[in-house]
Amino acid sequence: MKQPPVPSYYADTATPYETYTPLQGRQETRIAIVGGGYAGLNTALGLAERGVRDVVLLERERIGFGASGRNGGFVFAGYSLGEQSLLDQLGEAHARALFGLTTDAVGRIRARVAQYAIACDAVDEGVIWANWFRDPGVLRQRQRLLAERFGLYWDWLPQEELRERVLSDRYFDGLYERNALHLHPLNYAIGLAHAAAGQGVCIHEASEVRHLKREGTRWLLSTPHGELLAEQVVLACGGYLARLRKPIDRAVLPIATYVMATEPLGDRLAECLATRAAVYDTRFAFDYYRGLPDTRLLWGGRISIRNRSPQAVQRLLKRDMARVFPQLGEAQIDYAWSGLMSYARHQMPQLGRGEGDDAGLWWAQAFGGHGLAPTCAAGELLAAAIAEGDEGWKQFAGYGLANTHKPFGLVAAQLNYWWQQARDGFKTRLEG
Repeated sequence: MKQPPVPSYYADTATPYETYTPLQGRQETRIAIVGGGYAGLNTALGLAERGVRDVVLLERERIGFGASGRNGGFVFAGYSLGEQSLLDQLGEAHARALFGLTTDAVGRIRARVAQYAIACDAVDEGVIWANWFRDPGVLRQRQRLLAERFGLYWDWLPQEELRERVLSDRYFDGLYERNALHLHPLNYAIGLAHAAAGQGVCIHEASEVRHLKREGTRWLLSTPHGELLAEQVVLACGGYLARLRKPIDRAVLPIATYVMATEPLGDRLAECLATRAAVYDTRFAFDYYRGLPDTRLLWGGRISIRNRSPQAVQRLLKRDMARVFPQLGEAQIDYAWSGLMSYARHQMPQLGRGEGDDAGLWWAQAFGGHGLAPTCAAGELLAAAIAEGDEGWKQFAGYGLANTHKPFGLVAAQLNYWWQQARDGFKTRLEG
């Protein structure tokens, strides 16, 4: 009998490293960071690069355990909130500034991979946005908006050219974003941790922070085997809530997404993809996929409030893959997994600083499935704020800790997804 898929391709191909020991005894530090995902790691590395080495990072599991080590590995600019909504809410100058943080972050990720020699299979050949529908209007509108309002130029891919790159009859026209890349997300996280530790940041895995409270003018963080006194604390826990501050936890919805990887396809991969660019489509809950170095196809998609079993993920995603690449209908799936991302009601990252009794407390969360570039930008903003007193983080002040009213917010999110999915399905059937 065939064995079920193992949990994660990324975990199975992760760069080996010596485990960071748990926190032991009572220690002191200037900055404590809770969470060993991208937000926490980028903040730690940003502080170290600014000469602040008195930093301790505490991770409940292992580096990159959450969404940072489970995602599709796409690195591109933008937020979960679309560009038009960003303009409508903030005006052109502010919207361009916030969007520009993520375009800069793409460049910083590219530079850090090179600077720190992070072995994360980075492929710097862009991303394709493939139109699921016949109507090219949504592509033309976004292409024009990005060019006229943000100074970004995406190349038009007519249907015949798109189908030369993505060998599927499913798509029509597309757009090509050159300033984008894709990589092995867990190995990238491991590389960030190594770079930070190499500059003096102290990292502890298996160090769940169970209590956070004031002790005089400092913060006391308690873990199973130790205590840490810190002047300032950064909570960067994403969808895996630490339950240390209710207003921070209740401001995000933990939303699951699903990913799988096929068996090595050999020449069959070239029968699907004649491009090294990553691909995603124009639906609300889109498919996203990319070829891997060993000729596997990594495939992700769907949005849910449910963390499903590997077997359930495989069933759902294999059906989705066959709609695009029927030639892979019999391909074996070797890996399937799910993970939790953090979403805010306003669909923007939440960066903030506590006041009064919470002075010295910072948070960074709600990156909403667009985590690689925005977490890099957030880490830079928090590092600059803590190390230099910079106030650039206040650009996100309008996107605060809006209560998601769980569990009702989770139900509403699922209903919205089903509605959007049904609407996309109806449009697909209407086009025939």
